[in-house]
Amino acid sequence: MTNSVLLNNVTHKDLRVKTGYSAEFGDSINSCLVFPTEFAYVQREYPIVFRRDAQGDLQPIALLGFDENENLFLDEKGWNGRYVPAIQQRGPFMIGLQKGDIADERREAMVNVDLDHPRISQTEGEPVFLPHGGNSPYLEHMSRVLQLIYKGAGVIRPMIAEFEEAGLIESVDVNVELRRGPTFRLPGLLAVSQEKLSGLDGPALERLNSTGFLQLAVLAMASIGNISWLIELKNRKRAAA
Repeated sequence: MTNSVLLNNVTHKDLRVKTGYSAEFGDSINSCLVFPTEFAYVQREYPIVFRRDAQGDLQPIALLGFDENENLFLDEKGWNGRYVPAIQQRGPFMIGLQKGDIADERREAMVNVDLDHPRISQTEGEPVFLPHGGNSPYLEHMSRVLQLIYKGAGVIRPMIAEFEEAGLIESVDVNVELRRGPTFRLPGLLAVSQEKLSGLDGPALERLNSTGFLQLAVLAMASIGNISWLIELKNRKRAAA
């Protein structure tokens, strides 16, 4: 449950947000949802795979670790990665849809805040508003992150539909072989197949390109190489233990 309310610079004029990343803030996770609007950033660091949610719908996720609650990019100093996925960046903020005054008017996307989130403070962290009521640089950044999430959420379903129509999604075997330790397998994951993407004919490629999803397929496919980096991080973690 969340205590989500519409953010405003009167009621929340003294609101602050603790930044940084730690288990306390819910960052000890082995995967997280990612959005097509951030694939270009995510694929430089994390493997982008797909997993079915509780409703059976495919969702793109970034792998962060192998064991339960294991984020191999999280250490005592914070998140040790060049890019933090947007869903983790957003902290206590989320998009809320507000109805307009006119019956047929589209709902407007507004910034909401969860006042019960562990990052919320009145004394510590980054101010949300400036002393005279304007948005702080931190809130401006969060607004951009939320826009990325909001726009990306609307792209997931049509992107998946096009990938499946083109036959690009297949099960992937992730076998983790550690230098000193057991070998184990991650079940239930799917990925964009390099073989199937390379084998698409002209019309299929043209369709994917015209919808804007060809580049996303290439990014997701290329990101699978980051699994080897995850394994290296796991080996380093075990060696330091």
